[in-house]
Amino acid sequence: MEPRRNEIDDMIVHEKMQAALEYQNEAWADGMADGIEPEIIADAAIALAMRETIRVLGEEGAEALLESLRERMVAGEFSPQRNLQ
Repeated sequence: MEPRRNEIDDMIVHEKMQAALEYQNEAWADGMADGIEPEIIADAAIALAMRETIRVLGEEGAEALLESLRERMVAGEFSPQRNLQ
């Protein structure tokens, strides 16, 4: 049975997300190796992400993304203690 189009699209997005996370982890490690504090790296990453999100989605789209991220944070998705299944 051949995967449906949406399943293929979901797999592509998942693979791109994994690659993007690897790039972010490398940049984070490089910054730490250069002596930049984690909170400064995080602040810079969030600021750049928000600028790009507003450029692409506009302020309303960025606000919706922030709300989604807030809900995911409250649900514990980003917690270091989160158990992946």
